[in-house]
Parts: sequence; structure tokens; C-alpha cells
Amino acid sequence: MSFELVLFGGTGDLAWRKLMPALFQAFRHGTLPAQGRIIGVARDDLSDDQYRTLIQSRFEEVEGAKRPNAKEFAKFAEMLHYVQLDVSKPGDYARLKARLDERNAETVVMYIATAPTLFTTACEQLGAAGLATPRTRIVLEKPLGHDLASNREINAAVRQVFSEQQIFRIDHYLGKPSVQNLFALRFGNALFEPLWRRELIANIQITIAEDLGVEKRGAFYETTGALRDMVQNHALQLLCAIAMEPPISADADAIRDEKLKVLRSLRPWTPETLGLHVVRGQYTAGTAYGERVQGYREEPGVDPSSTTETFVALRTEIDSWRWAGVPFYIRTGKRLASRDSRIEINFRPAPHPIYRTPVGGAFNQLVINLQPKDGLELHLLAEGQVERKGAKAGTRSGTQTLSPVQLDLDFDKRFGSERVGAYERLLLDVIDGRLNLFVRSDEQEAAWRWVEPILDHWQSGHQEPRPYAAGTWGPSASSAMIARDGHCWSEET
Repeated sequence: MSFELVLFGGTGDLAWRKLMPALFQAFRHGTLPAQGRIIGVARDDLSDDQYRTLIQSRFEEVEGAKRPNAKEFAKFAEMLHYVQLDVSKPGDYARLKARLDERNAETVVMYIATAPTLFTTACEQLGAAGLATPRTRIVLEKPLGHDLASNREINAAVRQVFSEQQIFRIDHYLGKPSVQNLFALRFGNALFEPLWRRELIANIQITIAEDLGVEKRGAFYETTGALRDMVQNHALQLLCAIAMEPPISADADAIRDEKLKVLRSLRPWTPETLGLHVVRGQYTAGTAYGERVQGYREEPGVDPSSTTETFVALRTEIDSWRWAGVPFYIRTGKRLASRDSRIEINFRPAPHPIYRTPVGGAFNQLVINLQPKDGLELHLLAEGQVERKGAKAGTRSGTQTLSPVQLDLDFDKRFGSERVGAYERLLLDVIDGRLNLFVRSDEQEAAWRWVEPILDHWQSGHQEPRPYAAGTWGPSASSAMIARDGHCWSEET
């Protein structure tokens, strides 16, 4: 299969940090079609050889196991080419068209890895230059807009040039092996389906905790914040995967139809629930892994009086037959005590306990670990010790006590460490034309519609972000604080 993969922003951070390493891994694994070219596009005046040298130098910053040796890179570099192009200059697109016309490949992928403000311009110019053909696919990185109106505007502009079946809105979380296992757990096994309902599940908690700060992305983060950066896309996509009904097939639209139903069933916000069930925070100076780190307001590119949130926690419900009355909790933040992303399914206690059990905690629990560990934990109760009241050793009188036990499945150990990464999986899916792991426009709009009242609530001056010291506020501590101060976590958690 012949293909052209055109990377707009080909010299940028995303291209060398994520996309090129993913493409090289696909090349190394033998899954990247050999009849393909990767064409970097940017404003820099570079030849093909100069571009290859630039990418090779960037590979020095990739972790060792994923770094090509000289022989491997020499073979991979044969696929790398470069076209100088300014996205805003119509005349430059003729240069790209001439390069693509050299081969007339079966598939042409336009990956717009630029600032979101250039999405509309790039698509319009591709259409005007005759580069939007039936064999063309367009990939758009998040964020697509900063609210519902801007998201609709971008989607409308892109659909003027490309059909919905040609548009691949990428959310790299959906490409993670751990998320793929989440879908496999739900729809490839019959074990949990009878339990997956309000009668047996007490609550579901989604945690995406990061130990890093905003690093060099302060200026970007100032206009984004944790709600837009993580909740509107990643966290809600995880919620959909957990809560959706089984699709009628593995067809892309069958899956996305079910996710859309979940988003449309999320309980709308009211002034009361916005005050009680949403909490935001902002990290201050603290200690991370033994080193002193600065607060968010001291990060480069950040306003010293910024009110941008770096932590969000919220409680919501899904108004459907399956999930009515079950709380769903989402929490995500930067500069927390550890990097830990997981989904916890907490089951209701036995209706008539006949054993003594430990105080507190959710002892029937399924934990889906997403990162850094990828696997499943099943927490149960088993027979523990016998508590003897006045009985001599060796007698059987007393009260039987159960103790928590854990069954742990580590997918990295089971399947090996050389697993397909998120961007590698998604890039191959784009080349093959598989839309299953990409977000449809109506999904995005439904997510923005649900998130927007929170943004409006904050912009109207309500609920300033609560300070938390960097590196000291892990998921457990944040849960306790929210339960105490914001009523976001119920007593049962």
C-alpha cells in the first residue's frame, strides 16, 4: 500500500517528540507500509537531507530502547522528505502538490500538528490547492476550540473541505494499550456484564494524576487549564468507555453512537451542583521527588496573578436506566504526589453480612490501571484470622473476620514491554482508514456542551482555585480535602 503522510508543523515539538518516534517504532515493527513517504512541512528552509539530520538529532532525546541505531535510522530516513511551506501562504501549497503528484499514492494523510488557530486556514488552503481529494485524510490534534462555539466553527470549516469520514480527530488516550484493554474487558468478556449496573455498583472514580508541572507549556496552559486540557476530552472519553452500552458491532459509528448517548445523558449542571460538586485547584511551590519546584504562577509564560486551574475534581451522574443514582467522580491534576491514572469500580457491600469485616474502604473493587502500570486489580474479601474472646489458643470459638485480598494482573508482564504505543496505533489506523478510535464531531460538541457551564461559572468570578503544594497532594489527600470542603466526594468513598 502506498501512502503519503504529510506532517504540518514537521519541525515542531509534537512532530519530533511524539510522531516521529511513533512512526519509527511502526517501521521497526514492520507494520508501517514500505511504499510510503513521510513529508515534513514547515516554514524553515531545509533540504531533505537537512531535515533528516534534524530528525536524527532529535532522536537523541528519545528514551534509549526506542532510539534507532545508525543503520536503522539510515533505512528509516529513506522515507523522510521535506517541503518548505507557510500555512498562511496559498502559493506555497503548489510546491506541496507538485511533490505529492510525483507518486500519486493511494492514501494521503494530512496531519495538522500546528497551533489550533491554523486548522481552518490549513484546510481551506488544501481545498483551494486541489489537495483535498477522496484519497485524502485529515488528522486534527486537540484542542479543537476553547468552547462550544469555537469547536463548532472549526468543525464547520473543516467539513466545508472534507467529509466526516475523512476527518480523524485524535485523542491519544484512546490509543493507549490500557484503554484498548478497557474496551476488551467490557465487550470481549461476559464475566462483568451482569455486574455492570446501578444495583451492584456504588460509585465509579476516574483519576488522571500527573506528577509533572506545566513545564515549557505555560503560555499554552494559561488559555487552557485542566478542565479543557484533560476533562473535556480524555476523562470524558474514559467515562464513555466505562458507561456506554455494548455496541451492535465493532464498526466505528456503532461505537461512537453509544459514546454519544452517554455524553447526552450526563446530568446537566445547575448553580447548586456547580457549587457543591466541582472543585478546582492550583499548585504552589513545593517538593517533588526530593527537589524544590516552583508554583504554577512562577512557571515561564504564566501570569503571576493567574487563576487558571491545574487541578479539577467533580461529581456527576448519568441519567439512564443502567446508571441512575450512581455517582461518577473525575479528578485530574498536575504536580500531584505521583503519576497515577486509574479507574476504580467500587461495588456495593454484601446486603446481609455474616462476617466481621475491616472498618472503611471499598473491599469489592475492580481497579483498571492505565498508567504508569497497565493492568487490572480485583479486590475481594477472604477468610482472615479468628478473633478469640477469652478462648484458649487452639480452640475454635470466636468471631470469624474477613481480610482484603488482591488479584493483580500486570499486562506489561503478561504481554511484554514492546507493546504498540498510543500514537503508533493511531497513526497506523489513520493510514488504514480505521475511525474506531477517533472522535466524531457530535461527540466533541456534546462534551463541550456539558463542560461549558463549568467554565461560565468560573469566568463569572465563582470558586477561585484552591492552592495546593506541589508534590504533596496525591489523589487520596485530594479526595479527603474535597469531601471535607467541597462536598464533591461522598462519604462512601
